[in-house]
Amino acid sequence: MDLFSQNKKVSGQEEKNVPLAERCRPRTLEEFIGHEEIVGRGTVLYESIRKNHFPSLILWGPPGVGKTTLARIIAREVDADFIPISAVTAGVADIRKIIDRARKNRTHLNKTTILFIDEIHRFNKAQQDALLHVVEDGTLTLIGATTENPSFEVIAPLLSRCQIYQMKPLSDHHIRRIIENALKKDNQLREKQVKIGDWNSLYLLAGGDARRALNVIEKAVDLLADQPPPITLTREVLEKVAQQKILVYDKKGDYHYDLISAFIKSVRGSDPDAAIYWMARMLAAGEDPKFIARRMIILASEDIGNADPQALTLAVDCFTAVTYIGMPECQIVLSQTAAYLAAAPKSNAAYRAIKMALDDVQKEPEVTVPLHLRNAPTGLMRQLDYGKDYQYAHDFEEHFLQEHYLPEEKKGKVYYYPTEMGKEKEIKERLARLWAGWKKYSDKSKK
Repeated sequence: MDLFSQNKKVSGQEEKNVPLAERCRPRTLEEFIGHEEIVGRGTVLYESIRKNHFPSLILWGPPGVGKTTLARIIAREVDADFIPISAVTAGVADIRKIIDRARKNRTHLNKTTILFIDEIHRFNKAQQDALLHVVEDGTLTLIGATTENPSFEVIAPLLSRCQIYQMKPLSDHHIRRIIENALKKDNQLREKQVKIGDWNSLYLLAGGDARRALNVIEKAVDLLADQPPPITLTREVLEKVAQQKILVYDKKGDYHYDLISAFIKSVRGSDPDAAIYWMARMLAAGEDPKFIARRMIILASEDIGNADPQALTLAVDCFTAVTYIGMPECQIVLSQTAAYLAAAPKSNAAYRAIKMALDDVQKEPEVTVPLHLRNAPTGLMRQLDYGKDYQYAHDFEEHFLQEHYLPEEKKGKVYYYPTEMGKEKEIKERLARLWAGWKKYSDKSKK
């Protein structure tokens, strides 16, 4: 649908009944906003569309980023028979009818058929299997749209026949361009002389979803329909139509760093309640959940370390789960992980160890590797005593011997001081026993 085109005659009543997001849907690649790295001028996909020779695609991304719009644009650009279906309602019988139609298009009309499947991850194996042959032989071109990771939801044979493109949430810059385009071109918005009074609030409500942003604007205009133009959409109006409080949160500003700092310090201080509260504040304000998950991976090593080695595993698993699931369900995973990390025993021994070692390396960067620790892959190296007198630890009781592994200048230096916390207490006791002859881990005066 193109209500902006001069060649399309649409009555005022018809236009009024069409949602704003649909009225503003772009028709050409030039009008398409965002995802320049995927379909911008000069990209592989852009050029293949221009040459009408492109592969089947799977577009993976959250709602409102332009998956359906891009599929429609591609079909229009190549003058294809565009058949959209939803995986929620379509079955194998529907697929067979579409295949018959595609064969007729190719045989009798020399026309490309594009089958667009929304929510393709909801197709079962039998439904996906039905597409394999026709996609491979070019009877039709498949464009699938999914909000889920296709690696887990789409069968491998179908994945191998498709090019996967990940479409990320739209940036605030792209959201603004889309909205400004709507304000300029849409008849109803122009008539009301709509102005945005608080862009930051609109960005927060949109959350990278252009459709959501346009829906909020449409509801706000309806709310103020009785007011004479111009209509200004203030923060209060946007909050009212969105039915949620807009939390002031600049992802690049000081408050962003204040909140993540409060979260990290709460976990470090073993207060799960405070940690979850500050995390909730960030999530409610639109913070990227993967940012929080990444910070917890760092925290698991920096503040917990070997006091509970499982903490790092859980934090990495959390990031993986957040990536696979996305919002809003991933909030549960984040909460579980934050609670565990906050309750875990704490140690910054590994953090302090690498800091001290790096400091020594900076002071004396040219310290040589002792001969007995050097690799000796050639006869010449062996003649030069590379590897001489090296003793293989596994040949000894407990797979250990007291040997010098540091450079001569650093003999006896201790960087890693295990604490008495959690698992690290066991590590400390073992190291102290193994190195007892050198008192390497029992002499606290070296600390």
